[in-house]
Amino acid sequence: MRQLFDTNAEIAAGPRRLSVLTPVPLATIGRVPFVVTVRVGPKVQRQRRETLGEAVDLLERRLTGLGGEARRQQRRAFMREYEPLAQVAARGELKGPGRLRPSVRAGADVRGDGSIEAYRGRVARELIAIEAGESPFDALRRVLGAGG
Repeated sequence: MRQLFDTNAEIAAGPRRLSVLTPVPLATIGRVPFVVTVRVGPKVQRQRRETLGEAVDLLERRLTGLGGEARRQQRRAFMREYEPLAQVAARGELKGPGRLRPSVRAGADVRGDGSIEAYRGRVARELIAIEAGESPFDALRRVLGAGG
């Protein structure tokens, strides 16, 4: 598959900041798939998936695979104490397709005690209720109509 950025062309072009760009297959230009963004502390990772089901599966793998990295201790700031449940240790966001007005905006927060809450929306988040025997990601699939 032909890549958008050729390493030799990047070197010949001059500025090193071009080498930071991730090569994108030419077949995906003009079409914006679903984007999964995972934030753990200062680290941010973005990956693209073609379907909503694949994107939710990736989000589930990334967030459930954090393990001890997502655990937090009780913190004190500005004369208040924050329990691990009140702290967001990691956040996974899902959006797409579309660049300016994606039709899907949802995600999940990993709390400091290791629990996971799924939500819909971006600025005004609406928590998704979990039904009996359902994981937060199953609830996310149900609400978004991702199947699986």
